[in-house]
Amino acid sequence: MSLSAAPLIDYLRELEGRGQKYVNVDDEARKILRAFYMRARAGTGSSVQQTQSKDEVAQVDVPPAVKVSNKPVANFADVEPVQDKQAGELVASGSSKKEQIASLKRQVVKWPAVSALTNLRKTMVFSVGNPDADIMLIGEAPGYDEERLAEPFVGKAGQKLDGILKAMGVDRKNAYITNIVKYRPAMPNQTTNNRQPTGLELEAFLPFIRKEIEVVAPKVIIALGVTSAQTLLASNESVASLRGKFHQFNAIPLRVSFHPSYILQNEATSEKRKIWEDMLAVMDLLKMPINEKQRGFFT
Repeated sequence: MSLSAAPLIDYLRELEGRGQKYVNVDDEARKILRAFYMRARAGTGSSVQQTQSKDEVAQVDVPPAVKVSNKPVANFADVEPVQDKQAGELVASGSSKKEQIASLKRQVVKWPAVSALTNLRKTMVFSVGNPDADIMLIGEAPGYDEERLAEPFVGKAGQKLDGILKAMGVDRKNAYITNIVKYRPAMPNQTTNNRQPTGLELEAFLPFIRKEIEVVAPKVIIALGVTSAQTLLASNESVASLRGKFHQFNAIPLRVSFHPSYILQNEATSEKRKIWEDMLAVMDLLKMPINEKQRGFFT
């Protein structure tokens, strides 16, 4: 069937008129938008011939903007070139999970979408822990301490995470710990201060976190903090809204919880209890032993 670009253009102009500059684009929408782009560049008109049936594609539907910590997930203008740079290049090679993770790490420095970014620092902070782990913990990006030691989740926030894992009966080296963005986001006159990654930065590294999840194949994923949770779930909801239940990421249970740094800023027992409830749910899912003392933490 033939789809006119006019309704899409009108819709985007309407959003722009309301001050909205970003939209979230899923894989199917990307294909349609790329088809519009290629036909326009070739000068073949504004409609796109689709081979799908009417039931498969009824209309072009561009969802409203999704934001990550008040920063857009993807800039509409950047969708086509990012797709071009990433398509079909990332391969996790090796006979073991450890070798496959190492191969992903080697590819980061040459990944075109990452190389195109200009506001990241130079020290790579990829991951730490056991790629055969049952539990995979995912944060947003390295900070000052992580860059200094080239390891995710160190410093005060890392110590909090280690304490949480220890209370679960899990040694840090037996979990797999990583961030979505593999370099510390840069700032002018930066010293120990950190910033959250932008939507474009998150988008550039998404193929790596997806491939990491595929390689590790954990029994459960814990998304730590709003940026990680919103990015992995393509959501604009808060941690408070997303936590308290299991979501799915490629058929793997995913639990959302607060970032350990949140506890450094809010020492209230009630807030500590919320994080611990998420960990108890993970332990229950994995059928890990839980004693009465553990059940009663922060009550």
